[in-house]
Amino acid sequence: MPKGLLTIAGTPIPKGKETKLILDLPKLYSTPTQLPIRVISGKKSGPVVFISAAIHGDELNGIEIIRRFRKLKILRRVRGTIILVPIVNIYGTMTLSRYLPDRRDLNRSFPGSAKGSLAGRIAYTFFQEIVSKCDLGIDLHTASIHKSNFPQVRTNVDDAYTFALAKAFEAPVILHSETRDGSLRAVAQENNIPILLYEAGEALRFDEKSIRIGVKGIVNVLRENGMLPKQIKKGKKKTPVVTRTSKWIRATHSGIIRTVKALGDTVKSNEVIAYIDDLLDDSHYEVMAPFDGIIIGKSEIPLVQEGDAIFHIAKFSNLEAAESKIGHFIENAIEESEFLELNNEEIIE
Repeated sequence: MPKGLLTIAGTPIPKGKETKLILDLPKLYSTPTQLPIRVISGKKSGPVVFISAAIHGDELNGIEIIRRFRKLKILRRVRGTIILVPIVNIYGTMTLSRYLPDRRDLNRSFPGSAKGSLAGRIAYTFFQEIVSKCDLGIDLHTASIHKSNFPQVRTNVDDAYTFALAKAFEAPVILHSETRDGSLRAVAQENNIPILLYEAGEALRFDEKSIRIGVKGIVNVLRENGMLPKQIKKGKKKTPVVTRTSKWIRATHSGIIRTVKALGDTVKSNEVIAYIDDLLDDSHYEVMAPFDGIIIGKSEIPLVQEGDAIFHIAKFSNLEAAESKIGHFIENAIEESEFLELNNEEIIE
């Protein structure tokens, strides 16, 4: 085998071809469990990038993003290698659960261990066989169960390389995000492998706008990274809202919540964004924004308990500029794409 040839699961990856692979994972009781992988390798050498989804098994938007992305004819002109892993947490997806059967969070189990827990073994296999062999990663997520996220890229905005790629993605919001112990992004960063995190939509649901922004965003990043040809007819460049600070607002009382503001709305400091009504009398309580900003996440359950996280607000002082930028993104999310394959997709209602 020539020195430097990419090998995954013991299989050399040839240039200029598309390769389907199966990576063996620990059995679920006596049932064999496998990780499906598709590798798209260009004829010319270049960066190696992985695109992954469903590290949390109930986060499904990314699966559809990868399905649509791999159908694009532009990938025939790729320079370098793209590794697609549409479902990392096979166990959780089969049971519609965020977690693994042992109730561990796979995205808090990296770098893992070949002799550790089930979560540790899966994390170790995925990291060693895929992540460690890449120059860049794009990890696709949604909000956790019963919450929804406005399309956003999370990364380290102080790193010039990842910040440039995050802007190229063209999601409406870029949020500076510190890494968490045991997360894929934290361990990858320690190994000098930058990762962009795309958060959009709700667990166990498809969201058409989030999916289309995600597909185009991946293409944009690969173009910025020199892996795909640039767009011939360039449209108006979209400039995302960039913020360093965000906060989850928690319910101060239990009851029924009536939201006044929606996902993606701008809010002013001390503005009422929801009411919580008492279940047994006519009392109600105001939920107010702590600062000027944009709602980038919210609860989707009308019943709330005291202490529940109900709104995620990203701090941003220039609300007029934010409204203009966000409107530009969302209004054009379902527009005609340069890719006929995407135009032919049925819109998911």
